[in-house]
Amino acid sequence: MDKAERIFDLEFQQEDVRSKIVVGLERIGEVFRALLWDYAKSVGISPIQIQILVFVAHHKPEYCTVSYLAMEFNVTKPTISDAVKVLEQKQMVKRIDSLKDKRSYQVSLTTQGKNLVDEVYGYGGPFLRELNNFDSSQLEGLYHSITHIIYGLNKHGIIQVQRTCYACAFHQSSDHQHFCTLLDKELTTSNIRLDCPEYAAKEK
Repeated sequence: MDKAERIFDLEFQQEDVRSKIVVGLERIGEVFRALLWDYAKSVGISPIQIQILVFVAHHKPEYCTVSYLAMEFNVTKPTISDAVKVLEQKQMVKRIDSLKDKRSYQVSLTTQGKNLVDEVYGYGGPFLRELNNFDSSQLEGLYHSITHIIYGLNKHGIIQVQRTCYACAFHQSSDHQHFCTLLDKELTTSNIRLDCPEYAAKEK
């Protein structure tokens, strides 16, 4: 059996720290989903609807289309369309029709939607409280590992959309030094962004 298939084999797991990390990440993901579900139930909408609201609140209008949101959350276009339809009925979003394509539209928040987003942030609080126990060097090391895992998964097509420095046209690196040509600034580990508003995809 391939080692990758034995991650959840307890005997193998105890001898392989990579497997322990994968299991740890899985548990963190489960907690995050549970916190999101609990919050979603408390406000009467689904987790994907909350994710759409938060995303639309903080990203460029050109990203707030059904097609892009489907890639962002790795779900089908009909799933996003249905979620947006419910949010419209609850008067939390409105559609802005595209002038170029009558079949396409952008999703924009209403005042009610913005108010809900302002209340949403608390569900990630338990993670922030735990991270308060880490010193700056531990936080930087953890963040360095997370950014590289995410970028690696993106390169292998597992995560479809990323707006991280490593995948950006403005990013340059040499001898483990990182530089942003847009900001004209050297980037330390803590400067690396996972979701940059100025992100521009590298040409393939």
